[in-house]
This record gives sequence, structure tokens and C-alpha cells, in this order.
Amino acid sequence: MEKHLFNLKFSAKQLEREAKKCEKSEKEEKNKLKKAIQKGNMEGAKIYAENAIRQKNQSLLFRRMSARVDAVSQRVQTAVTTQQVTKSMAGVVKGMEAAMKSMNLQKISEIMDRFETQFENLDVQAGVMENTMAATSTLTTPQNQVDSLMQEVADEAGLELNMDLPSAASNTVGQSTAASAEQDDLTSRLARLRQQ
Repeated sequence: MEKHLFNLKFSAKQLEREAKKCEKSEKEEKNKLKKAIQKGNMEGAKIYAENAIRQKNQSLLFRRMSARVDAVSQRVQTAVTTQQVTKSMAGVVKGMEAAMKSMNLQKISEIMDRFETQFENLDVQAGVMENTMAATSTLTTPQNQVDSLMQEVADEAGLELNMDLPSAASNTVGQSTAASAEQDDLTSRLARLRQQ
């Protein structure tokens, strides 16, 4: 069980590294976008803006997957800990039975303290798992538009855009939304397959 736990944690870290690589690529594409706008190459600028958005969405996807894998590893960790606590509690119960037979009040008090400590530890671990699950279930991918990114980069560079932005961005927004919907559909189908 601990080997699986290690593999899950390792996978979550790998996904996080991939997300950081995508963020780096996104910055590079934004720099190319800025240069293309400075040169007046609007077609190139659109391509770089689309690439930047694709890298950002990919980064968010890797982060979401990393969070899900991390949540699973937390569940496995809780299962391992619960197993350990259960074994420990069995030992405490045996000790209590022996103490009750001898009616040694000091021994009974010590055993009860150990028993309460075990339950407090279990409560803390359950709380950590609940917080992790709540955090991972609220992740969503925001929809960005090519025209707003191009305008943002142009504003940062103090440049003037010479193009009709709404018509240029209409095609890429639909593609981004369709890709996101397709990804959500695949995720839900995978979840149904795992339940069978």
C-alpha cells in the first residue's frame, strides 16, 4: 500500500512540473505575440495568442489532474493511517480489558488517555482529507479570448492594434469552448467506466 502511495505522490509532482513547463511556454508565446504586434504581423500575432491560450489551458489541465491525483493519495494515506489506528485501538482495548480485571485505576486512566489521543489523530487526518477534497473539486478552467490577450499585450507594450478584434477572435473562442466541453465529457465517461 505504501508503494502505491509513493507512486501517487510522485505522479502528482510530475503533473505539477508539466504545468510549470506549460506556464513557461505561455510566457514565451506572449513575448512572440508582443514582437509580432510591434512588427505589425497580425496573422502571426493571432497564432501566438492562440498558442499562449492553449498553453495556459494545458497548464490548468495538468494542475487539475495533479490536484485529483493528490486527493487520491490523501485518501490512500487516510486508509493506511486508519488501518494503523485500528490495530493500535485493538491493542488499547486488550489493555483495557486487562486493567479492568485488575481494577488498577491508574492503568485504566493511562489507557483511556491513549485511546482519546488515537481518536484525536484520526479526526485531524479526516479533516485534512476533507479540506483537500473540497479544494480539488472547485477547480475550473476559465475561458480566455484571443482578442483580449492581444489587447492586453499591446497595452503593456504601449502599442496600437490595427485590426478588428471581435471578428478575429470569434473562431478561436468556439474552438476553446469545444475543446473544454470535450475534455469534460471524456472525464465524466472515464469516471463512469471506473465505477463499473
